[in-house]
Amino acid sequence: MDDSLFEQIQADAKYLNLDFCAQEVAQLAMDHEMSDESVQAVSKVFLYLKEKKAETIVNTQLRLSRLPLKEPKSFENFDFSLIHGKQVDALKTLPSLSALYAHKNLAFIGPQGVGKTHLAMAFGRECCLKGMKTYFLKATELNQRFTDARKYGRESSAINGLVKPSCLIIDEVGRCEFDKENTQMFFDVIDRRYNKEGPNTLIFTSNKGPDKWGDYFNEDSSLLCSLDRIFDIATVFMIKGNSYRGKKCETIALSAGDPVSITKTKS
Repeated sequence: MDDSLFEQIQADAKYLNLDFCAQEVAQLAMDHEMSDESVQAVSKVFLYLKEKKAETIVNTQLRLSRLPLKEPKSFENFDFSLIHGKQVDALKTLPSLSALYAHKNLAFIGPQGVGKTHLAMAFGRECCLKGMKTYFLKATELNQRFTDARKYGRESSAINGLVKPSCLIIDEVGRCEFDKENTQMFFDVIDRRYNKEGPNTLIFTSNKGPDKWGDYFNEDSSLLCSLDRIFDIATVFMIKGNSYRGKKCETIALSAGDPVSITKTKS
């Protein structure tokens, strides 16, 4: 029998959190006089269980991510041909998730309708497909979450929940104003994620450049510290252009009411 088959069973068992080493598998095969075909059958069972667990993990991560599931935003259904520029190739490397493993944050800045949120969601979805925790929320939701946490004394729990995901997406920065206390909580999230181990990235979208973010946060010292950590190691995609939403929209002109009658007069 091929030793690699026993090692494969060991690897699959480890993924299933089972303490079943290759030596034990080989000993079991010897004790029961198992043929090569029988060991292969056992290997297929372990492989099936591994794939089933992986599928469950992916589905769970997608469900908890708050990303759209009915009409998912993915790199496959993003039209990269609409984006132009000398450095457009940098955008096409996003599906590799290199930013995640390099602990590099991402920001998509530009006017409405140029694909910022789609790209952020696509990156988050790709993380989920790799079995990693992703969480998406709008800046307005983040602000309200901080306010509610302070109201009920759950600041620590709220911050911990935003530190855990490997990929945290904050959409539409600049749509609301954070007060002094919420700005401080925002800084705490950024600070703890900055020192987080393992695959880790923070993604922002906004129609305002980072130099304008100060208008939507209070407590300058906290904001400056947050921005330092966000953009210490980051890639900022500045996307210019007009919105491509509604390009397939068809407009039909109609009128309502009774038809206008024309009365002819005799001359």
